[in-house]
Amino acid sequence: MIFGFVSSVFGLLVSLLVIAFFILGERKILGYSQFRKGPNKVGFMGLLQSFADLLKLVVKFKYYSFQSRSYISILGVFLLVCLVVFYCTIYGAYYSFSWSGFSFLWFLVVTSFTSYSLLCAGWGSYSKYSVLGAMRSAFGSVSFEACFMCVVVFCALCYSSYSLVDYWGSYWYGILIFPSAYAMFLICILCETNRTPFDYAESESELVSGFNVEYSGIFFTCLFACEYIIIFIFSWLGSVIMVGGGILSVVLLPFHLLFFMWARATLPRVRYDYFVNFFWSVALSVLLLVFFTVII
Repeated sequence: MIFGFVSSVFGLLVSLLVIAFFILGERKILGYSQFRKGPNKVGFMGLLQSFADLLKLVVKFKYYSFQSRSYISILGVFLLVCLVVFYCTIYGAYYSFSWSGFSFLWFLVVTSFTSYSLLCAGWGSYSKYSVLGAMRSAFGSVSFEACFMCVVVFCALCYSSYSLVDYWGSYWYGILIFPSAYAMFLICILCETNRTPFDYAESESELVSGFNVEYSGIFFTCLFACEYIIIFIFSWLGSVIMVGGGILSVVLLPFHLLFFMWARATLPRVRYDYFVNFFWSVALSVLLLVFFTVII
């Protein structure tokens, strides 16, 4: 019990520290990709910009008074925070003695609940744009979670375990032998984190910031921070299941984080019907073919 609590706190603190500099690095890369400078005023070379933005958002506050529907949106925010804490618990447990024999399956369980938090956050915002963004994200999650489930089962067949600890020492076999499954996993984590080109919940050019358009202060901070924590957790998860979490994961983890930045800076948003057709016709067929290859 003590190890579990300590590992949860450790995972959450490490994730918060990483996303503070990840946000800064992303804004820098986006700036230079658009031929402009990123944050460079607060602190040395802008290193304290993320902490200044956090302080600015925390001091804001919004009164809800009689708007009872807004409490549903607050419930969605708290649900997302709880799910992120659970992600961090699994992450911290991997490096402690409190790891579970079904830790990979727990990722699948927590992932399936994120759409409910987005639905609550979008429906409780008193905005049709928020509801539209939440509905698109919830329906899209059904599409990519089927593929993510296939990746989970595929890894369990390859390593004969659902425990991430048993993947230690697999080295580069996952990427070299089955690169198609790795490519599908990268696409799935872009969908899970609502990132370009699959950011249907937060398509700023279409939905005025999407499901979080009516949020400010600490609640917007929670939504914003949770998104980046999930990015870090799934980047770490990809490095574990593909190279075993050893020395090579130290190289693959920064590559995954840079992959998210590159996708946002360069890729256009995919049309929604193309997105659904791709996952149900192309991605699922590729993963099923990989399954048959493994079984045979």
